Amino acid sequence: MKILLIIITYLIFLLPVFAEENRVIENTLQEYIARKDARIGVAVIINSKDTVSVNGNRDFPMMSVVKFPLALTVVHWIDTNGMSLNDSITFGENDLNEDTYSPMLKKYGKSRKAMTVRELLEWSLVESDNNAADILLKRIGGTSGATSLMRQLNISDEILIGASEEDMHRDPYLSYLNRTTPLAMAQLFDRFYIEMRNTSRSYSEISSMLEQCSTGRDRLAVPLLPTNATIGHKTGTGFPTPDGRISAVNDCGYVKLPDGTRYSIAVFVADSSYDMAATSAIIAEISNIVWKSLTEHKKK
Repeated sequence: MKILLIIITYLIFLLPVFAEENRVIENTLQEYIARKDARIGVAVIINSKDTVSVNGNRDFPMMSVVKFPLALTVVHWIDTNGMSLNDSITFGENDLNEDTYSPMLKKYGKSRKAMTVRELLEWSLVESDNNAADILLKRIGGTSGATSLMRQLNISDEILIGASEEDMHRDPYLSYLNRTTPLAMAQLFDRFYIEMRNTSRSYSEISSMLEQCSTGRDRLAVPLLPTNATIGHKTGTGFPTPDGRISAVNDCGYVKLPDGTRYSIAVFVADSSYDMAATSAIIAEISNIVWKSLTEHKKK
C-alpha cells in the first residue's frame, strides 16, 4: 500500500509538468501559425497519452493523405476475404489516366493489365500514384465501399472518403469531399502504430511502405533526417486556386525518436498564399517545433 501511495504521489507531481510542457508546445505552435497567411491545423499525440492541437477539430481537405485510410480499408478487405497482398487485381487501359500523377504509368505505360495488391499499395503509398489508388478504390467498391470498410474498422466518421482521383481530376473542388480533422488523422496514425500494424502481416507491410514514403521530403521529415528517427508518413498536395493560392499542402504520420519518445502528427495547410516550397517549409518548421520541444524536455 505504501509503494502504491508513493507511485500515485509521483504521478500527481508529474502531471503539472507534462501539462506545462504541452502548453509550451501548443503556445509556440499558435504563435507561429498566427503569423502565417494560410489556414493551418495541427495535432500531435505524444506517447499515446498527451495531445497538443491548434485548430485540431476543423475540417481540412486530405488530398493524397486519403491514400492512408484507403490502404487500411484495402488491407481490411483482403484480410476479411481470405486474400493476401500477393493476390492480383486486373485493370484495363481505361483505368490508367494519362493526365494525372502516375509514376507507375510512366514506368510501365499501358502494357500492364494486372498487379498484386502489394504492388498497387506500394505505388499508392510510397510514390502517391493516383492511378494505383483509383484501381484499389474501385476494387473495394468505390467511395461507398471504402466508407463501409472504414466504419467496420471503427475509423472516425470525421475522416471522409467521397471522391476518387478521377473525380478530383475532373473537378478539383471535389477534393473537399475527402476531408478530415487533424485530430482524427493523428489519432488514426497513433492507433495504427500501437495497434493495427501488429494485427496482421498485411498491416505491418503498410507500416514499411509508410516508412519508405518518397514524397514530401521537405515537410515533416526535414528536422528528423540527422537524428536516426523513424518516420512513417503520407503527404497530400492540392492545386492552385483562382486567387493564386494553393488549396492544400499536408503531411501526416508517426515518429519514433532514438530516445524512445513516440508521437503521431498531422499538419494541414490550406488556402496558402505562399508557393509550394514556402508552404512545405511551414510544415517542416512545425515539425521542428514539436521535435525540439520534445527533445529539449528530455534533456532537462
